[in-house]
Amino acid sequence: MSTLLPPVFVGCGFSAKYPEGGGNFSVPLQYLTGLKRMGRRGVWLEVLQESGDPLKDAYCIRVFRRRMAFYGLEYCLLLRPTQCDEETEEHHLDGMKVYGMSAAMLRDLAPHSFLLNLSYSLKPPLVNLFGRRLLCSLDPTEVLYWMDQMEMGQSCHDEFWSVGLCMDSIDVRLPKPIVRWKSYFPLVDTELLKAQPRPKGKPRFTTIGQWYWDGSIMIGGEWRDYSKQAAFAPYLDLPKRVGDATFELAMNLNPDDPERERLRSLGWRVATPHALTRTPAAYYRYLAGATAEFTAVKLEAIMGSGWLSDRAAAFLALGRPVVTEPTGAERFLPTDSGMLFVRSLEESVEASLQVLGDWDRLSRLARSTAVENFDSVRNLKLILGEK
Repeated sequence: MSTLLPPVFVGCGFSAKYPEGGGNFSVPLQYLTGLKRMGRRGVWLEVLQESGDPLKDAYCIRVFRRRMAFYGLEYCLLLRPTQCDEETEEHHLDGMKVYGMSAAMLRDLAPHSFLLNLSYSLKPPLVNLFGRRLLCSLDPTEVLYWMDQMEMGQSCHDEFWSVGLCMDSIDVRLPKPIVRWKSYFPLVDTELLKAQPRPKGKPRFTTIGQWYWDGSIMIGGEWRDYSKQAAFAPYLDLPKRVGDATFELAMNLNPDDPERERLRSLGWRVATPHALTRTPAAYYRYLAGATAEFTAVKLEAIMGSGWLSDRAAAFLALGRPVVTEPTGAERFLPTDSGMLFVRSLEESVEASLQVLGDWDRLSRLARSTAVENFDSVRNLKLILGEK
């Protein structure tokens, strides 16, 4: 590990509070394991808001620390007191309980360190401790929209990076960007996730996510439903059109939600992600057990932000083709990338049949694209300005 280069802190506020979300935890994990491969000192800096339930908080902390030990990562976990409202736009190091790296060491290192602040997880004055502050947006359209409405980090960061590859040409109905955005591909550590053999048994297309969306943004003077539920509406007949494969949705739906039965009646298998992907390792096993991903995109496809998901990056690294809707990002990928972009039910049927008939070639292309475009070291070097 180089002692000449400054440490890199990866700021996060969405992993420790969600211990049952292995895929959620996987997102910042790619940054930290990528930094290890580079020989850089990386520190996972997580802010956890107290829930008011000490037993729940203790469980979240215990799971987080166990995962840090499993992956051999350095960390600093800050527990924010209940009297600090989660919506308050201030993070004060004083008054927080600290686990892992001490507050004194954090204060000592921060002025000489990079901060990669994922999704504006860390707020001032905590953020202002760092010598070089980079905001990394994982939700291009939402961040662009809210930056026009409120403080979203535009006043306290030195650089602004987004996994939206088309931030300079995003839909004109959105506010004009008030900061200069640079783009990078979603990260996947292609040494942590390697190509896996083709799964045995009946081919299975799957994806993981939230079926409903509790966000609310107005675009072009109109409130619209940007949920997965709305996104999948044009494709609900897909299982009946491709009978040689199983189509599965691992979505967070309550056991008594009528959507479960509706989807099953249309031929979809409905899985519970918390039962299948509670840890990062379980999440990767679930992805590797699929033949390919099929998913629909709503908001980012409409806006043309060039967004690609970290989940798609993981599928590709495992040698799994991805069938999804275009967002503009396809222009930045190889012609043969292992990703098949569709705009209608008919195109999704054709793409699914192509995956079934040409899986070996598409699997190799998927893995190659992950290594050449999405690999964490490649993208971290870009963000940190290294060759």
